[in-house]
Amino acid sequence: MNAPAPLHTAETLRSALAAALDGLPARQAAQAVERLIANYRGATPTDAPILRDRADVAAYAAYRMPATFEAVRSALEAFADTVPGWAPGDHTDVGGGTGAAAWAVSATWAGDRSVTVLDWAEPALALGRELAAANPALHAARWHRSRIGAALTLDGADLVTVSYVLNELTAPDRAALVDAAAGAAQTVVIVEPGTPDGYARVIEARDRLISAGFRVAAPCPHSAACPIVPGTDWCHFSARVSRSSLHRQVKGGSLPYEDEKFSYVAATRLPVTPAPARVVRKPQIRKGQVLLDLCETDPALHRTTVTKRHGDLYRAARDTDWGDPWPPAGHA
Repeated sequence: MNAPAPLHTAETLRSALAAALDGLPARQAAQAVERLIANYRGATPTDAPILRDRADVAAYAAYRMPATFEAVRSALEAFADTVPGWAPGDHTDVGGGTGAAAWAVSATWAGDRSVTVLDWAEPALALGRELAAANPALHAARWHRSRIGAALTLDGADLVTVSYVLNELTAPDRAALVDAAAGAAQTVVIVEPGTPDGYARVIEARDRLISAGFRVAAPCPHSAACPIVPGTDWCHFSARVSRSSLHRQVKGGSLPYEDEKFSYVAATRLPVTPAPARVVRKPQIRKGQVLLDLCETDPALHRTTVTKRHGDLYRAARDTDWGDPWPPAGHA
């Protein structure tokens, strides 16, 4: 059985967020978001949550949850392509707040599973429970208050997700969290903002997971060192996020969409078949040719040019997007 269409799940999430914000004036929600952004500096102690009450959490969820959902879903989809036929029997979301990653897992794999969301902010967990009532896959999810860091202990799980969390932790707590996830899970998926600093945290986590015996499934086509020279560039991807009218009000934007930039690593102990190569920049479509920047198995970064002379492969290249595997299935 296939998972619900990601678009359907995203629409359900947007509807649930709109219901959660019902009665909270858009101006008040926007002001709460502005204050939260001003206070958010990437080093907030996990025992002093910046999300103080339901109004804070509802506003911030409307601001961030759709983008977090799309970024995590994109990372999970890339991982799922490397393990066809597999689905997690249980899922633990560390630092999951209102549950965006749990929603993303339900959009990627169908079926019932045990879901546990851990976070320090009780208002976020409470809203997560409320939103989850709209998603049948999350009706039995457990929402537990827990410090995220060196004191964290995790039960065994098929899948552990850690999304937009490492930026909130000190270096020792980041290391402890990744080690705890590696000790508990078959598969670990970590998502961070698509910035140089976010990429650096992902690479740090990637190295720890490989040292713990994991194999990288996505986005990298290999488990060797990243071929990007530190300080010269960073690996990141983009997910298109549809904005509801409420989302536009809270974010102060006018476009019906936004593009969420993110970095990620999906590593596993499962038998896995990574992509032969990954498109690591937006393809450049020119007259009669497509330029693809690839991370390849060597490991190396390489630009390849696909022209009309390549026939079906050229048509596939025109449909290929940033973050996709290359070549597509059936074109090897």
